[in-house]
Amino acid sequence: MLRDISPQSIFMGLLAGFVGSASSFAVVLQGLTGVGASPEQAASGLMALSISMGLCAIVLSLKTRLPISIAWSTPGAALLATSGAIEGGFAVAVGAFIVCAILIIISGVWKPLGRAVAGIPAPLANAMLAGVLLGLCLAPVKAVAFDPLLGLPIVIAWIVMGRFNRLLAIPAALLAFVAVMVFGIEFPENALADLGGAIAPPVEFVMPEFTLAGLVGIALPLFIVTMASQNIPGTAVLRANDYDTPPGPLFTVTGIFSLLSAPFGGHAVNLAAITAALCAGKDAHPDPAKRYWAAISGGVFYIVFGLLAGLVTAFISLAPGILIEAVAGLALIGAFAGSAVAAFKDEDGREAAAVTFIVTAAGLTFYGISGAFWGLLAGGLIYFLTHLRNGKKKPD
Repeated sequence: MLRDISPQSIFMGLLAGFVGSASSFAVVLQGLTGVGASPEQAASGLMALSISMGLCAIVLSLKTRLPISIAWSTPGAALLATSGAIEGGFAVAVGAFIVCAILIIISGVWKPLGRAVAGIPAPLANAMLAGVLLGLCLAPVKAVAFDPLLGLPIVIAWIVMGRFNRLLAIPAALLAFVAVMVFGIEFPENALADLGGAIAPPVEFVMPEFTLAGLVGIALPLFIVTMASQNIPGTAVLRANDYDTPPGPLFTVTGIFSLLSAPFGGHAVNLAAITAALCAGKDAHPDPAKRYWAAISGGVFYIVFGLLAGLVTAFISLAPGILIEAVAGLALIGAFAGSAVAAFKDEDGREAAAVTFIVTAAGLTFYGISGAFWGLLAGGLIYFLTHLRNGKKKPD
């Protein structure tokens, strides 16, 4: 096993870990605070997710000898960011995280549930995701309007680096965010001392509460977007690189690690897609049988990042919230474009997708249940009626 280690796989794994964390941790923080987490609880959630996905990647990769890359649910975090605080506070959100984790576990061991998620019409699933992402994708524009001297450097860094290397565009925007903070923001007198006190890993246990609004408004949409936008594409990436492994056990293990992180504020971990391509491709190692060390080294990076989550969160809290929202929004533009194109390319499902997108993007909450659920419900009704009408029009 140790003789399979190579500098190439270690480097590619560390790159995947850096890209995976730097490109979307801002989205995770926005999501957790969006459903009522305090700064301490958000830092704990970021830590729990990072350590869980690092350990999960290491365990799965060592067990299977395959490059199984794990990530947090970025679309799920975006969903939380647009859901708004739920009645009952963050404890209800944590209860929903636990339910979502249990559903992921069940989808791995009980095939009908996995098939049911895969059977959701693709236009509706993509339209719901696009509606969820829209609000955050507007944040870069709002940041420039808030203060051009602070917002423009972040956007320009993303644009310039993106023309050369798309994977490094968000890390470049993040570095620009740090530069803006250092040179453009006046810190309080005790800021550095506060940062020093945040070095210790943040651990905040949250006693979960379970409500119907949490189940329908958070748990079910979170489960759907995590499965449809992360777990299922993650298995496709593995298959594309000639790693044919049953997805059920992988789903189950990610669900178990999601369940372990949930009481500490983590919303969900899942199979990675983009970073999975880095670890499973030829750049990780010429020999496919030795690429699993790339996923292992990426997992180690996530664990180290998680231990520093308190420091990262404390530093970010010193900046105006719209700036970190801008970084999060830039990280999601590609996902928004992809989901929007996929949602509206099918003419038969276009009207239903439009309804799903509009209702979800409106962000309205009814009976304590977030707009993502109502968007999927409204779009599903239109989709059913459209296909019922088209079915009647068909000649016998």
